Amino acid sequence: MQWLRDMWTKEGPGVPKDAPAKTGVALFIETLAREWWEVVKLNILFLLASLLVVTLPAALAAMARVSVALVEDRNTYLLRDFAEAFLRYFRRATAWGLALAAAFAICIYVILTYGAGARENLILAAPLAVALVATAFLAVTACHLIVLMVMRDLPALRLLRLAALASVVRPLPAIVALAFNAALWLAHILFYPVSVFMPATFNFSLGMFAVAFGVHRAAVMVLDQPETPQPHRKPHAPNAS
Repeated sequence: MQWLRDMWTKEGPGVPKDAPAKTGVALFIETLAREWWEVVKLNILFLLASLLVVTLPAALAAMARVSVALVEDRNTYLLRDFAEAFLRYFRRATAWGLALAAAFAICIYVILTYGAGARENLILAAPLAVALVATAFLAVTACHLIVLMVMRDLPALRLLRLAALASVVRPLPAIVALAFNAALWLAHILFYPVSVFMPATFNFSLGMFAVAFGVHRAAVMVLDQPETPQPHRKPHAPNAS
């Protein structure tokens, strides 16, 4: 049974120290080619961990934690790292998951409402466009938020502020990552039933890896920003009696 234990616990392959540095799509493909089996196993762990549905946000956070380690080319012990992250981020991920789910529900309701009204009244097309942009920004912010959450322990308000800042500074990589995810699921639908095993083997983990890869640079940029120091008030001198 040694081979079965090693499949889940051994270190992943590294990068030769003399290899030329790659960036962008070339780096994404190289990393994915090197870590493809870890990505498949990560997908299986995610599916198992999210079976109860309520554990879905924590499973996403654990998958994001492992994905960031793959992006940063750190040694990963898949089962151990996933389980530790699942337990560590369970409360925070669940709270953020509920908050983001409520926010997306509101956005979708507004889009549907204005979309139905815009068919008869073109004036409603303006708030519909605002709602669409707000929903897109929320999706980009959610991508940055989950990666920032697993990269560093931060207070909730600072985490949200940094996620919003990263979404303003570098929104395009996150948008590309979301488009990549959409393409994965579109391919699953178009090529069904040939693609029936895509969700079970790599759709979720590959999508999260794409998100982590896309937003990692922006996350590092905002985390390197110094905190704004709070002004200190000078104590008032006591009044002379």
